[in-house]
Amino acid sequence: MASRLKLFLAATGLAALLEPAFAEPPRAVVELFTSQGCSNCPPADALLVEYSRQPDIVALSFPVNYWDYLGWKDTLAHADFTARQKNYAHARSDRQIFTPQMIVNGKKSCIGSDQVQIEKAIQMTLKGRSALPVDVTIAEQNGMVTVSVLETGETMQREAQVWVLPVLRSQTVPIERGENKGKTVTYANVVRGLKRIGEWHGGSARFEVPVETARGGGDGYVVLLQTSHDDRPSVILGAAKSAGL
Repeated sequence: MASRLKLFLAATGLAALLEPAFAEPPRAVVELFTSQGCSNCPPADALLVEYSRQPDIVALSFPVNYWDYLGWKDTLAHADFTARQKNYAHARSDRQIFTPQMIVNGKKSCIGSDQVQIEKAIQMTLKGRSALPVDVTIAEQNGMVTVSVLETGETMQREAQVWVLPVLRSQTVPIERGENKGKTVTYANVVRGLKRIGEWHGGSARFEVPVETARGGGDGYVVLLQTSHDDRPSVILGAAKSAGL
């Protein structure tokens, strides 16, 4: 897989931008739907911090707003993240929404603090592979981010959207009221937005977006190649993260 991607990058002139830091595709994208107003969430938030330190994992925090009525308004939450969680539940047809909820590779729902369950979900969604099935790489030059997608022939799904998600690498929040009153919680890779930058229809493709747009007020970003089901997010085929994440 690595050799095929290197040949593609050489042909497109991107190899020089990525060398010598070359990495295999990630084995999982884990999305934690969490809330500062949920007493069960801090252990899951701590686990996501640990996942964020693994180079083969893309770890994302999505703070939701539906527990704000419990006495503390989540300072990082956004209605779009609540909508994403609900859309996942509709796409899976189970309509299960809770915090802390971890979505693995856009497919499996887990309790966000249960590492054993999460690891089982990662293996289940990989279906015997060692990594996500489509290679996605990113390179920055002259104020632009170039996203390169290379199909390896390991997936039957050849229709997906390319998304860029600005993130804050780390955010520590003292919680003054509600169920977590008196606690100070650190969140990793807090998503600040979701921006669709293109459509992928199989094969090799390139997409560009300004670095300023990719970061979007954060200090890093993640790129997802994600399928949809009835216009709702579904299986993630590939992903990449900016340096430092």
